[in-house]
Amino acid sequence: MTYTHLITVAELQALQASGAPLMVFDCSGELGNPARADAMFAEQHIAGSRQAHLERDLSAHPPAEAINGGRHPLPPRERFAAWLSAVGFANPMQAVVYDRNGCNYCGRLWWMFKWAGHDAVAVLDGGLQAWRAAGGAAAAGPAAEHPATRFQLQPPRRRLLHVHEVQAGLGQPGQTVIDARAAARFRGDEEPLDPVAGHIPGALNRPYVDNLDGRGCFKAPAQLRAEFDALLAGRDPAGVVHHCGSGVSAVPNLLAMELAGYAPAALYAGSWSEWCRTPGLPVARG
Repeated sequence: MTYTHLITVAELQALQASGAPLMVFDCSGELGNPARADAMFAEQHIAGSRQAHLERDLSAHPPAEAINGGRHPLPPRERFAAWLSAVGFANPMQAVVYDRNGCNYCGRLWWMFKWAGHDAVAVLDGGLQAWRAAGGAAAAGPAAEHPATRFQLQPPRRRLLHVHEVQAGLGQPGQTVIDARAAARFRGDEEPLDPVAGHIPGALNRPYVDNLDGRGCFKAPAQLRAEFDALLAGRDPAGVVHHCGSGVSAVPNLLAMELAGYAPAALYAGSWSEWCRTPGLPVARG
């Protein structure tokens, strides 16, 4: 069986026991403290998993290679494929991604796999906390080594938008921007990370944490559907564009909409950190 959105702890354990080709990635991190990710992985991770570091592995380095702006610019697809090959991931494998941050970080890798054309990738529902609560095997120290492979890119399965495309859609009925940042940042009451406070004019606000229940798992599809229907209030879901501060925490909203039965929406990966640094673009507050 192929998992393309979520996988439960029990399903992952069964997949491991089956011997099916599989690689698990720990994407845990701490915003504003990139070095903490390495310490988290060294302290505890799912046995056999690889680390996927937001800054080092899932963002463009050097910045000149970036395909968009913002604090966490995407690398070229070819660079991402080279990294997957180096860590031993091959096209026949199932990928499972997780973190200990409410899907804030692992969603980035889930989306990047889709963008690379690889459909067999799923988020571990509930993350490391759910795994440990169920008695799942954990390890400490460095990741186990895997021989290099040759991951081959396929046509993208998810749509990436650039700043000029979002700008062109401002005020048009065919575009609805959803901002995943906390309400205070969306309103412009505070801005701890970027030089300008506020949001893209006309955007709707849905903090990414609203997709999770009290256990840290995604809410039931019917509940997610009702909440997004209420948020969109009749707007065409086909025109939704997800964004956040730097293109990372937007993905849980994108994933949640798919769980709710909507077709895949677009991601503006440059997000607010690119938008507010681009001269001449409008800013709204409140």
